[in-house]
Amino acid sequence: MTDPARPNALFYGDNLDVLRRHIDDESVDLVYLDPPFKSNQDYNVLFAEHGTKAAAQIKAFEDTWTWDESAARSYEETVEGGGRVADALIALRSFLGTSDMMAYLSMMAPRLLELRRVMRESASIYLHCDPTASHYLKILMDAIFSPVNFRNEIVWQRTNAHNTARQYGRIHDILLFYVKSDSYTWNPLMMPFGKAQLGRYRADKDGRLYTGQDMTASRPNSSSGKFEWRGTMPPPSRGWGYEIQQLEEWWAAGRILTRKDGTPRMDGLKVYLDEKEGKFLQSIWTDIPRIPNTSPERLGYPTQKPEALLERIIAASSKEDDVVLDPFCGCGTAVAAAEKLKRRWIGIDITHLAIGLIKSRLRDAFGDGISQTYKVTGEPVTLDDAGELAATDPYQFQWWTLGLVGARRDEKKGADKGIDGRLFFHDEPTGGKTKQVILSVKAGKLHATHVRDLHGVIDRENAEIGVLISFDEPTQQMRTEAASAGFYASGYGTKHSRIQIITVGELLAGKRIDYPAPRQTNVTTKRAPKSKAAGGENKRLF
Repeated sequence: MTDPARPNALFYGDNLDVLRRHIDDESVDLVYLDPPFKSNQDYNVLFAEHGTKAAAQIKAFEDTWTWDESAARSYEETVEGGGRVADALIALRSFLGTSDMMAYLSMMAPRLLELRRVMRESASIYLHCDPTASHYLKILMDAIFSPVNFRNEIVWQRTNAHNTARQYGRIHDILLFYVKSDSYTWNPLMMPFGKAQLGRYRADKDGRLYTGQDMTASRPNSSSGKFEWRGTMPPPSRGWGYEIQQLEEWWAAGRILTRKDGTPRMDGLKVYLDEKEGKFLQSIWTDIPRIPNTSPERLGYPTQKPEALLERIIAASSKEDDVVLDPFCGCGTAVAAAEKLKRRWIGIDITHLAIGLIKSRLRDAFGDGISQTYKVTGEPVTLDDAGELAATDPYQFQWWTLGLVGARRDEKKGADKGIDGRLFFHDEPTGGKTKQVILSVKAGKLHATHVRDLHGVIDRENAEIGVLISFDEPTQQMRTEAASAGFYASGYGTKHSRIQIITVGELLAGKRIDYPAPRQTNVTTKRAPKSKAAGGENKRLF
């Protein structure tokens, strides 16, 4: 359990604003970020499901990566700050002009500067990107963190094959691994030997598997190690990698392989397989596949990464109780992995949809008590806050409301047909049929027809229960109409109103939907475009 004096934190809002207002200097031990770039199709699907009403939201997302007044302002502010990053942006603009890529880099530069500020001297940062933007981002990273603090370009093979016309299949992503200083945390990770490595081992007379290990080292401009030992002399560009005393000890112990004439082989240090933990992890990762469609880990998020990928990064570059920060936390894979590995964490995202998903994900993985170990900043906590969100951004209000009850956003294509979300449950002792609660969220004025419409929807969908969640108080006529729908009798012998009306005020006060299962399965969602963040206090948590 994390230290309650320093709680974990979820922030709803623009990560640049959150970093500047809430995260202290040198308070973070590890940063992982996966900033979206040119993924318009994935995000358009999210909004297209609401029909033409969401055209403005689609446009808002596309504009994020278009050179406009906002991009120009971000560029100018960063350049006016001077330093190497300003020089890098000026050089990039001379080449890229006012392109979408330049808009993206202008957005990333101030965020990377803030991330460096909040990192401790022992911290590391992993920037996850695809080859479309990795080389431009590396220029920015070199300017901000210095080339001497670049450690690796990691290639992650995310899939086995991808059919792309007139070019090689794109099957990998890039992770740029930088540190803030040479005192960074590093925990070497070992990997099991593969078939190729195991094929080099042979059995000795006792059946133990062994192979020969090189005992020399590169010495092109040094005299170190350049001596003859028991009739073997390394080539001019190499020398013995060990002192003669160590070589003699191995010879006496029978650990040196020899040629036919009895002289030692340069690759002759006899190493047994049962004495080795494995091989050190290298910079090409081919052993972590994408999440299968049938995996319970899959949440339906278009850019979701496997937990195994984040667990590897966190294990290698942090210690227990360290603080892990993900400023583009999306569906919360870094947050979940950090919690699992007993790290503290900070997650930031610009949509209530993502924050609601992460809360449900944590509850499903770690139990209801997990909500007491973190603080959420930026979400509506009063009816007035919720009213402001409903008035300024009805879609964010809808996603936030569904998050209050842990519901799945409806994933069916086309118009919503009166369905905003679903809850699923089982109420038969042997499992049996999956049953559902249909949810309809209303941010505006209520009408009695909304209840009748919901009644028709649950009949059409063969659903057991329908719930209308509203901001306004329902009329007595609406409550009478809902009561006339009768009850659903569960397999446990309990009864539940077939149509329920719950207000946002009641949800904020602790009321919950009345259905047989107290908790639902995983929520499904996608990352959404930027929108106006709800207010939050200026106190920094870290």
